[in-house]
Amino acid sequence: MSNDNLPPFLQDLLHPDRYDHPSHGLRLLQTHISYVILAGDFVYKFKKPVNFGFLDFSDLEKRRYCCQQELLLNRRLCPDIYLGMVEVTVEPGGHCTLNGQGDVVEYGIKMVRMPEERMMTNLIRAGNLRVDHIDTLVDVLADFYRCAAGDEEISSFGSAAAVSVNVLENFEQTRTFIGQGALSQSQFELISSYTRQFLGREELFQRRIDGGYIRDCHGDLYSANICLAEKVYIYDCIEFNQRFRYCDVASDVAFLAMDLDFYGLDDLAQRFIETFARKTADSGLVEMLNFYKCYRAYVRGKIGLFTANDPCVDPVVQTVNRENAAKYFILAQRYAAQ
Repeated sequence: MSNDNLPPFLQDLLHPDRYDHPSHGLRLLQTHISYVILAGDFVYKFKKPVNFGFLDFSDLEKRRYCCQQELLLNRRLCPDIYLGMVEVTVEPGGHCTLNGQGDVVEYGIKMVRMPEERMMTNLIRAGNLRVDHIDTLVDVLADFYRCAAGDEEISSFGSAAAVSVNVLENFEQTRTFIGQGALSQSQFELISSYTRQFLGREELFQRRIDGGYIRDCHGDLYSANICLAEKVYIYDCIEFNQRFRYCDVASDVAFLAMDLDFYGLDDLAQRFIETFARKTADSGLVEMLNFYKCYRAYVRGKIGLFTANDPCVDPVVQTVNRENAAKYFILAQRYAAQ
């Protein structure tokens, strides 16, 4: 794919001489909301100027603020990975560079690059994810949730009414994709019907609130955001919308359990759930999991469709995301049918 489709500042940053450190293996990755540059031992992440309603990066000031929030929130679990903010500036001659003296045209985050072979998704694909990895993850997460904020305001996001805002908007945002290959009308109807029925069980959600299980969580807890190196790194939490991060611990746990199911690792998913529930003495976790797994699978399917329809994304990546979206919707259907 030609770099001509990329923003000018990004085209400039894909030149090795724009960095004050070795930038071997210079490479650009994209999601539906981010540009990520791998440059030597570091990673630079920039937010796309998009507005999806639930997320608004449409102007420079909003992107600056969200970069600040990203640093603050991710340092809870990865203080040694998130190094700081960077400014992209326009220099004499019109080219862009990092932290120069010219006008600021973009903000980003600088991070330490983690070993790719130890990324959880790569361990899964290589068949190297082990039970001890799961147990270590449980230890880290149990401590994280125990210390995470959970005041009255945050707890209010665990009600059935508040959760329904997050869950039901997914159906509105995917309605135009029905019948285009990844999501069928019958899948849509089954999943949305199951979801609405479960949301009607308000006493279950209130019980979670009363038990203190609504916390300032991660919000995007799945294998793509976990590195199992010399220590566990859980990064890239939701910074752009509090209502996705203020949630039931069960919602976070369900996301990773769903992800393991997606890769066919049902036994490890069950190990993760049982060990976490036992370590945290959360006896009510299990009755919420199927609902939240369905929700999380549908969200991943939606994001796959968003990425597949981004004209700036490489056609090969578009195809992979469209195929994965179909798999996520099948998984959501499986949970809804249980």
